[in-house]
Amino acid sequence: MDHFADLLRAAPQSRLQRNAAAAALELAREFARRTQSVEEPGTEPRQMPDAGMFAVADQITVAGHDLAVVLRSEAEVAEAVGLVEEAQSRAGV
Repeated sequence: MDHFADLLRAAPQSRLQRNAAAAALELAREFARRTQSVEEPGTEPRQMPDAGMFAVADQITVAGHDLAVVLRSEAEVAEAVGLVEEAQSRAGV
C-alpha cells in the first residue's frame, strides 16, 4: 500500500487524470468502508470524500493504515494486499 502510494506521488498528472487517481480513490474508499464495518458494525459506512487527484496517495496511506490496525487474520491481510495489487494494475503505475 505504501509502495502504491509512493508510485502515485511520482506519477505524472496525465496518468493521474487518466485513471490512476480514480482507481486509488476507489481503493481508499474500500479500505475505509472495511475499517468502519469492523469498528462500527451495523452502522452505515461514511464515504471518503474525493479530495482531488493529488491527495489520493495520502488517502490510501491513511485508510490503509487504519485498515491494517483492525485486520484480524492472515486471510484478511492477503485480501487487502490483493485489493492493492488490483488497484495498482488498474491505475497503470
